[in-house]
Amino acid sequence: MEKEIFEHGLNVNRRKFLASLSIGIGSAALGSLLMPDLLGGTNDDASFMPGIPHFAPKAKRVIYLFQNGAPSQLETFDYKPMLNKMMGQDLPASIRMGQRLTGMTASQAKFPLIGSYYKFNQHGNSGAWVSELFPHMAKIVDDLCIVKSMHTEAINHDPALTFFQTGNQQGSRPSMGSWVSYGLGSENKNLPAFCVLLSRGKGNGQGVYSKLWSNGFIDSIHQGVQFSSGDNPVLYLQDPDGVDRKSRREMLDKLAELNDIDYKNFGDPEIATKIQQYETAYRMQTAVPEILDVTKESEDIVKLYGSECLVPGTYAANCLLARKLSENGVRFVQLYHQGWDQHGNLPNEMKGQAKDVDQASAALITDLKQRGLLDETLVIWGGEFGRTNFSQGSTMTVDNYGRDHHPRCFSIWMAGGGIKPGMVYGETDELGYNITQNPVHVHDFQATILHQLGMDHEKLTFRYQGRRFRLTDVEGKVVRDIIS
Repeated sequence: MEKEIFEHGLNVNRRKFLASLSIGIGSAALGSLLMPDLLGGTNDDASFMPGIPHFAPKAKRVIYLFQNGAPSQLETFDYKPMLNKMMGQDLPASIRMGQRLTGMTASQAKFPLIGSYYKFNQHGNSGAWVSELFPHMAKIVDDLCIVKSMHTEAINHDPALTFFQTGNQQGSRPSMGSWVSYGLGSENKNLPAFCVLLSRGKGNGQGVYSKLWSNGFIDSIHQGVQFSSGDNPVLYLQDPDGVDRKSRREMLDKLAELNDIDYKNFGDPEIATKIQQYETAYRMQTAVPEILDVTKESEDIVKLYGSECLVPGTYAANCLLARKLSENGVRFVQLYHQGWDQHGNLPNEMKGQAKDVDQASAALITDLKQRGLLDETLVIWGGEFGRTNFSQGSTMTVDNYGRDHHPRCFSIWMAGGGIKPGMVYGETDELGYNITQNPVHVHDFQATILHQLGMDHEKLTFRYQGRRFRLTDVEGKVVRDIIS
């Protein structure tokens, strides 16, 4: 009884406080638009003020081109000629050092090494090695920072993907895009701060799930908004038949009045969040169709990305849309491209996957650069872990092999947003099994992204269930060597 009286007293005090400042639910929603977590009421960290960077940022926005299923580093950017020389031999015990292998190799009596079916060449002033699968990326290699020393603890797709996106191998945590939305808010109030785009290649796919762009325990306004390739790219955004803009406006105003009553009775900040979501959706009805309209793009842009950029739902179309969303102030655009899980028939499947993404990925960098946006936009390309230097299965041929999961080393690239261009960072041993120089953990990678956006990963916290959570948990260090 005393607890109920105490909680009721808190609500009354809050109501009186809001009333004294002449703040109704509409003004509360407006306040949360300007400072998204002003009314969150759950974060008591005095060092954090939502919407204000901790220091001057080098990047304003992120476009994350996630290659779901884990492309092999040995067929992309980590050239290992010794593997070709030692083809068919066992993985030396001195390299493996008793390390755990994934369960999918349990039926293999041996671990025969196999080199890449594809040729590598050096490109650009940096002399970076790039597989022949990626001729367009090879042309822009001096704009890229290739990190060859990524590593993770996760050995299966779902936990590894979840780890990259949320900082934890289990679900229910806020995604990276949600953390960025929470920390910096939106640049364009007519669009969400965090958007998600999905595409699928021709290869063996691994699923993606909405938990990957969930807001977790952070206010729901920070959840990623998924765009689809159908007639209605954002579900439930359009007015139903018979409802015009004026009727919708009147309905939202009446709904705000009803929510105002609930807010005064309960003081739940999620009520203000819901109003904000309704208002954002209302404004998106005008903004989204304009952004999705590619008919205004020049022939040069269509040629740059490739003709598939005119086909909704393709990787090329999503790369172009990512540029348009980012250009219009969306803080975090997350693109997932499925189909990289080549346990078998890797030479054929990976060729198709590479063709899907090579031209459009390079085009995005070129497009941003020629618009003067690359310096303030951080672009990332890579998967959730790497691939083994030995062949998947008990038999293999030079033109028909697969590779199993390998968390100990893999490659990604980053571009723009204050990252050093024309750089190759980190190194692996001559068989591509262990890191020999400058290891970069997933939490280091996350800390570096937040740093480029002007946020200290140790200060960007949210109090939940009695402790302060952060994207990097209790680890992570900024990789300063790759920052310009």
